[in-house]
Amino acid sequence: MTDKQTYTPPAVWTWEQGNGGKFANINRPISGATHEKDLPVGQHPFQLYSLATPNGVKVTVMFEELLALGHKGAEYDGWIIDISEGDQFSSGFVEVNPNSKIPALIDRSGVEPVRVFESGSILVHLAEKFGEFLPKEGAKRTEVMNWLFWQMGSAPYLGGGFGHFYAYAPEKFEYPINRFSMEVKRELDVLDKALEKSKFIAGDEYTIADIAIWPWYGALALGHLYEAAEFLSVHEYKNLQRWAKEISERPAVIRGRRVNRVWGEESKQLKERHSAADFD
Repeated sequence: MTDKQTYTPPAVWTWEQGNGGKFANINRPISGATHEKDLPVGQHPFQLYSLATPNGVKVTVMFEELLALGHKGAEYDGWIIDISEGDQFSSGFVEVNPNSKIPALIDRSGVEPVRVFESGSILVHLAEKFGEFLPKEGAKRTEVMNWLFWQMGSAPYLGGGFGHFYAYAPEKFEYPINRFSMEVKRELDVLDKALEKSKFIAGDEYTIADIAIWPWYGALALGHLYEAAEFLSVHEYKNLQRWAKEISERPAVIRGRRVNRVWGEESKQLKERHSAADFD
């Protein structure tokens, strides 16, 4: 170990405002709104409030995949929620997602609007509504759900753990980086071995399992996440590389990655999305 200081936790933890590195201005230990602001509402059946983080990309890719299959009822308005500015703590957003995390969705296609939060829940909601990317019953459905829940449980290690300490923490400490690197490497190995046996994560069909996992582990494998490809030796996972590259070339994935994006190359940004014409 090379960490120079040893931290002794106090008997009772207290929050020191400003302690938290890059995201200190938006992190806090309580929930609820910080300011009053209504969310915008467009003309389409689905109103998505999001940002092009891995969790946000899951949902925009799902919408673009549904539209690519001809489901006109899947038209959506993609509104940006700038989490660096605290948009997720507006009264309107908190009403949709009390946990103040993107993405959040309002389904206005029925008699009454329905709120849907948590990216996995949104994927299942849309898959069931349109009958796509999720087998209706049996072992195949269960296998897709296995991997969807695997992703939901594993991403905190990759994003909240490894990503935070490797890329965002105000100081670099060996112990947490080693701890989370080990776990992420194990997760990459899990995926690589699964993809040795089948074309896609849950079998031979493209499903919401792939849509959920790709923005995290596919992006990591292709060097798009945390600039950590060399550090984690992602080139070693040949089956994962094959899968990640194939999915990255899907037109709906290319479009979905652009929605609610405000960083990187300007040609890959689309701050808001209200129709297919916006991509032009």
